[in-house]
Parts: sequence; C-alpha cells; structure tokens
Amino acid sequence: MVEDIIKDTKSKMEGVIEHTKEQFAGIRTGRANPALFAGVVASYYGTPTPIQQLASFNVPENRVIIVTPFDKGAIDAIVKGLADSELGVNPQREGDQIRVTLPEMTTERRREYVKLAKVRAEESKVSLRSVRHKAIDALDKMVKDKEISEDDGKRGKDEVEKSTKSTNETIESLLQHKEVEISEV
Repeated sequence: MVEDIIKDTKSKMEGVIEHTKEQFAGIRTGRANPALFAGVVASYYGTPTPIQQLASFNVPENRVIIVTPFDKGAIDAIVKGLADSELGVNPQREGDQIRVTLPEMTTERRREYVKLAKVRAEESKVSLRSVRHKAIDALDKMVKDKEISEDDGKRGKDEVEKSTKSTNETIESLLQHKEVEISEV
C-alpha cells in the first residue's frame, strides 16, 4: 500500500516536470522555435483549437517561422490567433502560408522572459508541494487507521521527501538552463 502511494506520487512529480518543460518551451528565446506556439489557439469553425493541430511549422531562418495550414480555409483563423496571442508577433499571410517574423529581443524583453520563467518555475513548485502534501496526508491517514505501521509510514514519508527534493532540484536546473537560453544574444 505504501509502495502504491510512493509510485503514484513519483508519477505525479514526473508530470510536474513534464508540465514545467512544456511551460518553458512556450517562453521565447533568441531563436525561432515552433514550441512557442504551444499555447496559441485559433477559432476553427467556432471551436478553439491549438494551432499546432491546424498547421505544420518550418524554421528557415533564426527569427522566422513559416506556418503552413493543413486546411487552407483555416488560414485567417490562424493569423488571427497568432496576432491575438501573447507572443507579440505580427503574422503576414503569403499565399497559402503564414510568415511569422519574431522581433529582435531587447535586454528589457529578455528580463521579462526570465521573470516569466521564474513565475512558471514557482507555479511548478507549488504543484509539487501539493503532490507532496497529499502523499504525506495519505500516509498519515493509513498510520492513524492502523493500516500500516508507524515505521512503514515514516519510511514512506522519507521516500516522498527524497522524491520531492529530487524533483525540486530538477525544476531549478530547468530554470537555470532556460535563463541561460533566454540571456544568450
């Protein structure tokens, strides 16, 4: 029973790490990257749809991304979705494609992105603490209900704490890597 809680907790902590990576992928660096569009949606026949499901992406230059819709009827919706996004881009329609030129990164803008990365990392740590808290509560309840011994409960808590520390270090490492990536000129 303790092993099940630990296994479930580790799985959830891995999910927190994956979510953090996805969040960081959406934060712009000096280079064009299709992952920037992960959170962008377009109104496709009245349904909000992620544009990554509506188009393919090509990066011919450092700051240029060419978006090619699978359905040519979706091009206007994709242009509107890109223009309305938080990316600060001005998409240009070129026939059946959309050219997105990313603006040059200023020092001030880089600082804003570093702050954003720190906020996303802190959100991940809050999620991590929530997972930890639920696992500890479950172990405490099992000890109280005499389903497991106090020693098993303590061992389970120690394992949860160890996993929490490891996951926290991974999030910090991801944040440091992202800060370096954003700061590169």
